[in-house]
Amino acid sequence: MTTTWIVVPGLAETPEEFGRVVELLPELDVRVIDPWRTSITSDVDALRAAAGVAPDVELGLIGHSIGGLAALRWALTRPLEVTRLVLVDSSLTSETGVPAFYPGRRGDRVIRSVAQLLGRIGVPQVLGPTVRRLIVRLGSTSNRDLLSKATAKARYGGDGSWLLFWDELASSWELAAEVGKLIAGPVGAVAPTTLLVATGGTSRFTANRWLTGQQHLAAALGATVEVLPDAAHLVHLDRPDAIAAAVRQAGE
Repeated sequence: MTTTWIVVPGLAETPEEFGRVVELLPELDVRVIDPWRTSITSDVDALRAAAGVAPDVELGLIGHSIGGLAALRWALTRPLEVTRLVLVDSSLTSETGVPAFYPGRRGDRVIRSVAQLLGRIGVPQVLGPTVRRLIVRLGSTSNRDLLSKATAKARYGGDGSWLLFWDELASSWELAAEVGKLIAGPVGAVAPTTLLVATGGTSRFTANRWLTGQQHLAAALGATVEVLPDAAHLVHLDRPDAIAAAVRQAGE
């Protein structure tokens, strides 16, 4: 059976920036979920619908950052559906944030109000593209952005963009706690899993602690770990070839 691969991006990421990964896998059906249309912390059925795959299709998942948590929940709760899993510098289950800022709590309401105000007065339109450039500069060793200026402005300069970022981050803390409980219990059948871990660029400052956390996650899943010393957190910009290689190896 042919495997359909679904990319689940991370916080403040766009489908366009995974274009090189898709290009390197021309023989495969690779689909990228658009987080600006469907929150990556949505339930599995919503993510599946966003990817547009039929119910009986065999799936491989590529999850980056908090998208890794979403992909991991998918694989753990639908083991017969997900047959291959590649986690790319995935967020860890320990990243549960501050309870006071969970969705619906007082801190969350304050942040949402501020984000909505900033959107109404046009701050994202002015600073959005600059925020995008800063994200790439800090999160990548190559500093090579695949987004055009027009796309960056449309995505990051929208009135509701910063509110979207906050909602995604706050929801990811609850997702991390949920996945943590799944892993803490008996982990049954789970798809063969590869973890790609970035330790280069700005990631080098926390590389030892980060790698230890990733190794603990790998041990719980019976997964393999590949360290990428020449990539920072935005692995899909620095080492799309490593992601493509992990996908092909999983297919073998």
